[in-house]
Amino acid sequence: MKANLMYADRDVDLVSELPTNTAALTKDLGLDILCAAMAQGDKVIFDMSKRAVLLGLTDLSSIAYRQQVLADSLERPSVVRQIYDLATEAVEAERKIWGLYSGAPQSILSRALNAVELLLGYLRRLRQVSEEHATEFSSGGFSRFFQMVCDELAEDYMRDIEDHLSQLRFRGGTLISANLGEGNTATGLVLRRPRPRRLRDRLSGLNRSGYSFEISTRDDAGLRILGDLQARGINMVANALAQSAEHIRSFFTMVRSELAFYVGCVNLRDRLSDKGQVICFPQPRAVDELAVAAEGLYDVCLPLRSDDPVVGNDLAGDGKSLVMITGANQGGKSTFLRSLGLAQMMMETGMFVAAVNFKANVSTGIFTHFKREEDPTMTSGKFDEELRRMSEIAAKVAPGCLLLCNESFASTNEREGSEIGREVVKAMTELGVKVIFVTHMFELADAFYSDQLRTSLFLRAERLGDGRRTFKLREGEPLSTSFGQDSYRRVFGQQSVLVETPGNRPPHPDGWP
Repeated sequence: MKANLMYADRDVDLVSELPTNTAALTKDLGLDILCAAMAQGDKVIFDMSKRAVLLGLTDLSSIAYRQQVLADSLERPSVVRQIYDLATEAVEAERKIWGLYSGAPQSILSRALNAVELLLGYLRRLRQVSEEHATEFSSGGFSRFFQMVCDELAEDYMRDIEDHLSQLRFRGGTLISANLGEGNTATGLVLRRPRPRRLRDRLSGLNRSGYSFEISTRDDAGLRILGDLQARGINMVANALAQSAEHIRSFFTMVRSELAFYVGCVNLRDRLSDKGQVICFPQPRAVDELAVAAEGLYDVCLPLRSDDPVVGNDLAGDGKSLVMITGANQGGKSTFLRSLGLAQMMMETGMFVAAVNFKANVSTGIFTHFKREEDPTMTSGKFDEELRRMSEIAAKVAPGCLLLCNESFASTNEREGSEIGREVVKAMTELGVKVIFVTHMFELADAFYSDQLRTSLFLRAERLGDGRRTFKLREGEPLSTSFGQDSYRRVFGQQSVLVETPGNRPPHPDGWP
């Protein structure tokens, strides 16, 4: 039996390695905050959610399949949680079954019998849930799952299994046939089904079909030889039953793992709903379509860690391979970059996203190049570290990828950083990589703006005349001013007045013109 709730035609992969840039994505986009909100303390949900987000999909039909299963989960969360809890209980209960791990067939058979008998009870409960709620679900994933459970686990079939298990207890002894080989050794041992005996025969001991003998309880050698014969006779059935137990346990493990993702999504929806935040199912587009558009897009991690109001942004970037974001410091540029990266990853996972509306083409890979704080353990300077990380990205990036840059190459001077940034962006876009670049370097942004390419979009963090930030991003050309009045006011007080002088020189890193 297959769960097939994450994929239409196969189980979810629980063993493949995560992307090599997992650490950077986790740190730069705040994935641990997102997954912790989904998990609510459940390690299985945390691990499964993070794996699902990092191993995104590129096939549109697969994304649609998950969206439909998720829509059912959001509509009937109590049923989904009930099945998840049942599968979790089954896996944990089977794990606690005690058994001697000697490798002897008798030991293997004993534990397998106990495991299968235990798991049969959970299979019956699963069938009952399926029969009660199957008609409430409309997605292909859940409809197939419930139908499979009802068809494969019919009551007649379950009774047959229980009958076989009862016989394998060998309460009436073990019937094994054998041939005599060289030196009168037993060969060709076969476990036989005992024939039912009449009550009179059982009481009188008559009607035996062959010769018999008894072994004294003090005959250790004879008992040992008899035990060896029994072990050889039941070896095949012990292994077969152990495989059956493992199959059932693996089924419940897979059900738990795949439903963990959907339960995590339900938990996240509830958290965002409690915060008054909206969500939507995105509209994925093909890799080569080059599309991105959003309404009310916000960083999903912000309301999860703060009660402050969250500002959403709109974006119209269809046909754009480069989105350059400039503007005043602390104007929401980095937050917008994270919101876009998280929305892209959540969309490719088959999740809802934090927006009123969102669409984008799927990517063949997502990479981040964010500025890092000073690290005393670094063996080289910050600029060398930035170049090294970009070199690693360049070795892995491919057409159709998405690159998110946040203040890249800001650790060197304006001229050098702008020149390197320009060469990197040009190389990436020519390769077919979509680049979203946040920068305060006017030379870098202005050089691309001067090219007036139709495939470039320029956004600027809005700043009101009194210096207040709205955290809204508007389309607009890069400005050379550094808004030095903001820094002056922070130092000398809100009542101080300083005349801004845009000038032609790019802003100094410390905020003064």
